[in-house]
Amino acid sequence: MQLDCSAVLADVWMMLDGECDDSTRARLQHHIDNCSPCIEAYGLEEKLKRLLSRKCGGERAPESLRQRLTLEYRRVTIIETHTES
Repeated sequence: MQLDCSAVLADVWMMLDGECDDSTRARLQHHIDNCSPCIEAYGLEEKLKRLLSRKCGGERAPESLRQRLTLEYRRVTIIETHTES
């Protein structure tokens, strides 16, 4: 099953939080490993998650914040441009 980048990025936080099943994790990881824009986005999200964890003292974010962040990620649009050489 082919995943598009917007679907992968919408579920990145579930993957980072360990909230998806093994099958979903494997599909997301396969896409991320083979897609440069998603590798970059995943790396940024992973760094943001670590930063938030450090600054919040390891506390879990309030559910309202998690819902707002999830909504914002679902609104992400990826635009890929190609230049002719």
